[in-house]
Amino acid sequence: MKLPSTALSSVPSQTATVRAFVLATIVVIMVGESSFLGFLLLSAPDQLHRAAGPMSMILVALLGWFLVFRDQVRPAMYVIGFGVWASITFVLVLNGGVRAPLSYAYPLVIVMAGWLISAKVAIVISGMTSAVVVGLILVENAGLLPKKELAPAVLFGNTLIFVCILAAALISLLVRAYQRQLAASDAMTKRFQTAFRSSPAAFSIATVDGGRVLELNNVFERDFGWSREELLSKPTLEVGLWPSPQHRKTWAEALTKLGRLVEYETVWVHKSGERRNVSISAEIIDLDGVPCILAYTTDITERRRADEQIRSLAFYDPLTQLANRRMLQDRLQVAMSAHIRHNTLGALLFIDLDNFKTLNDSLGHDKGDELLRQVAARLTQNVRDGDTVARLGGDEFVVMLEDLSNISEAALDQSMKTAEKIRAALSLEYRFGQHTRYITPSIGITLLGCEAELVEEPLRRADLAMYQAKAAGRNTICVFDPQMLITAASRADLEQDLREAIAGQDFVAHYQPQVGADGLTMGAELLLRWQHPQRGWVSPGEFIPVAEETTLILTLGQWVIDTACVQLAKWRQIPEFSHLTLSVNVSARQFHQPDFASQVLATIERHDVPGSHLILELTESVLVANVGDVIAKMQVLQTSGIRFSLDDFGTGYSSLGYLKRLPLYELKIDQSFVRDILVDPNDAAIARMVIVLAETLGLRVVAEGVETRQQKEALLAQGCRAYQGYLFAPPMPLSDFECFIDRTVNDLAAVA
Repeated sequence: MKLPSTALSSVPSQTATVRAFVLATIVVIMVGESSFLGFLLLSAPDQLHRAAGPMSMILVALLGWFLVFRDQVRPAMYVIGFGVWASITFVLVLNGGVRAPLSYAYPLVIVMAGWLISAKVAIVISGMTSAVVVGLILVENAGLLPKKELAPAVLFGNTLIFVCILAAALISLLVRAYQRQLAASDAMTKRFQTAFRSSPAAFSIATVDGGRVLELNNVFERDFGWSREELLSKPTLEVGLWPSPQHRKTWAEALTKLGRLVEYETVWVHKSGERRNVSISAEIIDLDGVPCILAYTTDITERRRADEQIRSLAFYDPLTQLANRRMLQDRLQVAMSAHIRHNTLGALLFIDLDNFKTLNDSLGHDKGDELLRQVAARLTQNVRDGDTVARLGGDEFVVMLEDLSNISEAALDQSMKTAEKIRAALSLEYRFGQHTRYITPSIGITLLGCEAELVEEPLRRADLAMYQAKAAGRNTICVFDPQMLITAASRADLEQDLREAIAGQDFVAHYQPQVGADGLTMGAELLLRWQHPQRGWVSPGEFIPVAEETTLILTLGQWVIDTACVQLAKWRQIPEFSHLTLSVNVSARQFHQPDFASQVLATIERHDVPGSHLILELTESVLVANVGDVIAKMQVLQTSGIRFSLDDFGTGYSSLGYLKRLPLYELKIDQSFVRDILVDPNDAAIARMVIVLAETLGLRVVAEGVETRQQKEALLAQGCRAYQGYLFAPPMPLSDFECFIDRTVNDLAAVA
């Protein structure tokens, strides 16, 4: 690229000026030649043989005029330049050769052609003129040119005056055009300087060889710290703008080869020494014959940081800086393809922290986050550099092991060793300032590369294996077994059927009597039953755990409480049943709902049921978290007469310290102790301990699972006077339960 020339014909913006100059030249020629022709006709008719020259000039001018008005300005310039030259030459041949007065017009034609067309054309016409002059001299010296008498003085003077006028006119036009061009060039230079200096980008001009700085703008000084005085006329490498000669060499070679580079990203050094990421768009230009580089440079350091931050957010977990799910899936896809291609194996370890929620809730989320960061650090320290550690979210982590043995048994053994190493590392103590805590992982393992499959499949298998590890007691490692898929599919089907059963209200309530030592029925436990069209009767032990793991238990629990209140309201109107109480089981998840107490109170109020007839059975799992909240809710409900029973006492948490604080009404001896009370001294001792404890705390005791008269008598001997079990009746539909009440009342009346 060259900077714009000042030549009139090479500046597109000066087209109108060129057109005006051509028209002015045509007018001068026509006026001058018409005047000369008129002079011949009026004052020198004897010289009409000299009219051929003016006539040819006028024809040339008219042809030029025609071309200009057809917007063919450049052809018109060629016609005028060469046409006028040809006319002059024609006149010289006809009128005495080089002595003819019009020969003085040759220089004007040369100047006009050089200005209008180009210097090359002016040189060509000069050569043609010289050749014609030499030719005419030779012809005249050889006597081959007819001698012509000299033109009269008046005619000679007239011609000379015309040439002078034409010369003055051309010179005037040339000077004015040059002045306009010079002014335009100065304006263009000022506009360029203004644009250059005020550009929002850092502009600079430097030589190609050596990078000597010729010019730079204010933004360049602002962005990179170097002043004009520090950079002008100095090589950029010398001042330290480039971090190394190789950086500039690579850029300069690419620019020289292509001539132009757009948004070339590299590194420059700020005057302060800070390395800055820059984007350079540059082009080779010619300044006074010296190849130079015109470049504008943008500091993209902040943009790079933002890009890195966006990439980090897209592919990395912001809390632990481990790979996130998206990056794990990308790497997993690549690894699985490589394993299939090279017949190698890898493994996925799915890691979930045991009871993390409890720690998070007790210490606060900030401590929970810190624990997750420490877990991430320990995972990274206990795998190889080529392995991937990712956090999927919450307290779930995945480790992808690569380059294991291509033999399944050996690869599985390697995976187990790594998993055990991780389990041991994560089980060590964690410190948070003054706090020390322990946490354990449950780890599921599956192999990669055994077959071509989707990315989701190994993740699903490892996840299932991890849940199996949790079911096996936590803090353990479990390898995926195909049976897990069958179990998971069966559970998913059961959950779907459970949802449909809730929507269709397919559940029924059964009642199991609670009998006193005198044989009278004191109340019953309302038990949920589900009869599926294909499955038949589904055991509560099968569907309740599924409901507990989802939010379905909340709907089921509320349905049970509502059903109990409806039935109590009906019994209240029947004297034989008005004394009965109903016990309903409440899950830990249901009890810990913020609005649980208000829902229960609203239910008993809606059905106008005395709260004292409703007993809520809680398991010891309710007491594990936030005992204060549990006690507060129990006290709120107790104000309406609602009573509480601690179910399956002795099988779980069993904290005596909490037990004395709870506003309980009764304890239930778990059937596991009742079953072997006659043959196992330990079970008998535990049953006796529960009875004594209840007596001490002023609580009623109900023994569950009483199936034989001997069990009842043993319990009665220890002081237990309330029973529930198949010895008296199994759980039964409402109609059968009411018949049971009538029958027992009649039997007791007959005995009396």
